[in-house]
Amino acid sequence: MTLNRITDWLKENLKGDPFIWSIILILSLISLAVVYSASSSLAFQKKDGDTMYYLTKHGGLVVVSLILVWLGHKINYKYYSRLSRLALIISVPLLLFTFLMGTESGGATRWLMIPIINQSFQPSDLAKLALIANLASMLAKRQANIEDFKESFIPIVFWAGAICGLIALSNLSTAMILFSTCLLLMFIGRVPVKYLFMLVIVGAICGTIALKIGQRLETAISRIEHFFDDSGEVPYQAEQAFIAIWNGGLFGKGPGNSDLKYFLPQSSSDFIYAIIIEEYGFIGGMFVLFLYLALLYRGMKTVVNSERAYGGLLSAGVAFSLVGQAMINMGVAVGLGPITGQPLPLLSMGGTSLLFTGLSLGIILSVSRGDIKESNSNPAEVQNA
Repeated sequence: MTLNRITDWLKENLKGDPFIWSIILILSLISLAVVYSASSSLAFQKKDGDTMYYLTKHGGLVVVSLILVWLGHKINYKYYSRLSRLALIISVPLLLFTFLMGTESGGATRWLMIPIINQSFQPSDLAKLALIANLASMLAKRQANIEDFKESFIPIVFWAGAICGLIALSNLSTAMILFSTCLLLMFIGRVPVKYLFMLVIVGAICGTIALKIGQRLETAISRIEHFFDDSGEVPYQAEQAFIAIWNGGLFGKGPGNSDLKYFLPQSSSDFIYAIIIEEYGFIGGMFVLFLYLALLYRGMKTVVNSERAYGGLLSAGVAFSLVGQAMINMGVAVGLGPITGQPLPLLSMGGTSLLFTGLSLGIILSVSRGDIKESNSNPAEVQNA
């Protein structure tokens, strides 16, 4: 009887795609286990022997993130179209202020410190979600005249170029992921291919200018040179990650038994995938990869299922952005790309980026929730909606 009540409660309160809910919960549990293992030694050294410090902090953020998933999926996704323009307008001064006066770390000013709670915040997290939602809205509203250069293409390319360019001033990899997401959305939104080529040219110009006047030119060049260096020398972080992956073998050394977590910088954030493979082996690494690919599949599936263009474009854009970031993080860990500093969504220890990931997943669930509701409605009503 109790089990039936729990099942009924879950069905009543957790709407939308059940596969996506399952993926979110599984990744959250994996995150808690791996972050505790990877951060315990650091916490012991820096927090007077309190090995639970980072787990407690991260666990609290995971809980808040799950709450945001739930809240995000309860909001009708149509409202995100209205909110996205406001968020986009707010993002521009925030990005400029962060670039000029933000908190510096690793040679870049990407963060603003939130008073009272003493928590760092990356305006780029807000900006990229706002741009994706607003771009999906603009494309959906302009489907009837999508080939109109002045009315359709100019507003889209303006916002895409401006936001990606501002982010590239201090975070080139995030800007490139976001720009790729914009291209995908425009392709799905039936923007003519000639316009896409023009956007690529605009993106290259904005990116070059951003690198020239920004903070990441030397870092970007250095990382690319190291990646293509034939001398056999690799950066220390990459070297330790490779050793961790090699130690993992097929089945791994077991939960909490990583040796490289003591030597690998950013082992609980940027290089957490290497720790996952060391502790859970090739099998564990492939399982995590499968979860992200499944998330991408379920997110992109809404493009076909959605009765409205905006819902499909919104879900596709958010899903591609999250999973694209995950692919880059995992690719860096195994040596398929230069070091970027991208966290692994839902798994890496982080701050507000984890919260925006939760909201992003809530948006995907909101779209799938609306699609399921519409598919259960009168077909005539759906057709006339």
